[in-house]
Amino acid sequence: MRCWFRIASLLAVIAALGAGPSTAAGTDGNPLMTPSTLPFGAPDFGRITDRDYLPAIEAGLKRQAHEIAAIADNPAPPTFANTVVAMEKSGQLLNRALLTFFAVAGANTDPTLQHVQATIAPQLAEAQDAMYQNTKLFARLKSVYDRLPALHLDPESTQLVKVDYREFVHDGALLKPTDKRNLKAIDRKLSILQATFDRKLLAGSNAAALVVGNVARLRGLSSQAIAAAASEASRHHLRGKWMIPLQNTTQQPALASLRDRATRAQLFADSWTRTEKGDANDTRATIAAIAKLRAEKAALLGYPDYAAYALTTQMAKTPATVQKFLAGLIGPTHAKVTAEVAELQAQIRSDGGSFTLKPWDWNYYANQVRARKYHLNESAIRPYFELNDVLKNGLFYAAHRLYGITLKERHDIPVYQPDVRVFEVYDKDGSPLALMYFDFFKRDNKAGGAWMSNFVVQSKLLHAKPVVYNVENFTKPAPGQPAFLSIGDVIDMFHEFGHALNSFFADEEYPSLSGTNTARDFVEYPSQFNQHWALYPAVLKHYAYNYYTHKPMPAALMQKVEASQTFDQGYSLGEELAADELDMAWHTLPAGAPLQNVDRFERVALAKSGTDFEDVPPRYRSSYFLHIWSNGYAAGYYSYNWTEMLDDDTYQWFLQHGGMTRANGQRFRDLILSKGHSEDYEAMFESFYGRAPSVAPLLRARGLTPRSHA
Repeated sequence: MRCWFRIASLLAVIAALGAGPSTAAGTDGNPLMTPSTLPFGAPDFGRITDRDYLPAIEAGLKRQAHEIAAIADNPAPPTFANTVVAMEKSGQLLNRALLTFFAVAGANTDPTLQHVQATIAPQLAEAQDAMYQNTKLFARLKSVYDRLPALHLDPESTQLVKVDYREFVHDGALLKPTDKRNLKAIDRKLSILQATFDRKLLAGSNAAALVVGNVARLRGLSSQAIAAAASEASRHHLRGKWMIPLQNTTQQPALASLRDRATRAQLFADSWTRTEKGDANDTRATIAAIAKLRAEKAALLGYPDYAAYALTTQMAKTPATVQKFLAGLIGPTHAKVTAEVAELQAQIRSDGGSFTLKPWDWNYYANQVRARKYHLNESAIRPYFELNDVLKNGLFYAAHRLYGITLKERHDIPVYQPDVRVFEVYDKDGSPLALMYFDFFKRDNKAGGAWMSNFVVQSKLLHAKPVVYNVENFTKPAPGQPAFLSIGDVIDMFHEFGHALNSFFADEEYPSLSGTNTARDFVEYPSQFNQHWALYPAVLKHYAYNYYTHKPMPAALMQKVEASQTFDQGYSLGEELAADELDMAWHTLPAGAPLQNVDRFERVALAKSGTDFEDVPPRYRSSYFLHIWSNGYAAGYYSYNWTEMLDDDTYQWFLQHGGMTRANGQRFRDLILSKGHSEDYEAMFESFYGRAPSVAPLLRARGLTPRSHA
């Protein structure tokens, strides 16, 4: 039922929206109108065209409305089967069309898809309001909810009723008719503003790509990176130029290698101001309006601010819990940042520099210090991290060691873009488990960042096995060249595959509770836990072979790579905490607050929270903070650090119980990865560990407290 409503909020990235050509077309012969006949019900991209999406989505909306009306108007007394299960079975056409559409719109957009997204955004908001504010439907659900103890349902079914009821209330089911109409108007405005933000951010980021006409300005980049920059410029018809596109973070990967300080400063400035140039791509007025409308929505629903409203469905539950958690990290981070600043400034002096460290210098000189302390050179390490070796001999190997699964590439499944690769996943007993898509490389028409989602969600009720995809934004090499990854890229790959594992192992009856349909401050737990295996010695030695010499990474170098992971963690955690606090500041504004001056608000919020760390800018500025303005992380960006607490604690449990063993992997699969939202999150974690989570392993893993205290 609600899976399709969650699509917009649970996707890691949603593509930009805007005007475009007409997509009018009928439904006759539309491949989205009927279930796919491909293995696992995978989308038939060999037949699907851009013109198929809008008719299928609009037909799905109509069919869903009829299905819901039939449930609400059923003259039979409400039961779990004829009300709650019936809602779970509804919306299958809409789910199928939307899951496929949003995947392509996020990873391979074009003007037609942007037009579809702009068209359906308000329709989806209206459909959500229509369902959750349907008084007859809610009365039937409430009747089942009120009789729960007497129904003697199984635990998952009981959980479904509770989740359904809470979501209806959360979306205004208890409001008076006038307030319901006001909520509907707010939701429609928000859908339009969020679409506007997406469009401006994509356009602004593309326009702000660094372009240089003298290759000498790119000194320090690898030959592969320079070739990729030339190829990127050529694709934009910029002859004799080099182009470095922006990723959707403040700091850019190239800043770690560029020797020319003026080029670093320019790249940083381009990133910092990408959507603050006072032009058509300036997002500041848009986000101020979004924040105000969200505060008004929360007040309408009886909450003091949007964070209080949003967190009721999360593991943390309240803004006070989040702020207490963050406050416990800020002090140790300040101390670590201060020490790091002194170390980098000393490195500048030793290199003969007389300038004061600035944000655009940080990663470059951090690399120098890292090389001096650990004798690590990023360009020398990259040949050990060739994409295919990492994928097959690292990612897949770790999954097999822990969970017994294997993946085999298929070339007979059609894809939405030629770079995309497809693998079938087999369970430990050799039975088919899932289908997995990988879309690795950056494109101009792909949203920034990395994410995972489903084409098909697992459900015993619907006899559906998972069809999953991971999207990355790795730099595509020049034709004929290998794709080398940074350590950060490798960890990203393991992260997104952790989400995929959560979906592979889903074992739920109901799609709404399946796989990654969990709270924001829980959904990142499996993915961040999976990152630990990227540099785990037994895994690293299995995939880290030099692409050119075919020799394994020396044991001494492996140890240095592992030891270096606590380096620069003051900076890393500092930029994340600054983003956490910006998010919470925006979403604890009361409804009566005026429209904010974005620049002033940001300065004050960082200073007030104590996250205006010296030379450490927030990972995302307000004006390009995609997660919180359109990707469902509003009042939820803290979840990355919250789930880091969960994953570091869990990893410590693994180490205390023998490390990477099948038994440990099976326990984690059985008690966490397979559960979805079929249980309460606190109970789920405690059933695995035997106690509530502790923040101490996080601080140790970041090097903010001595490891000897473990």
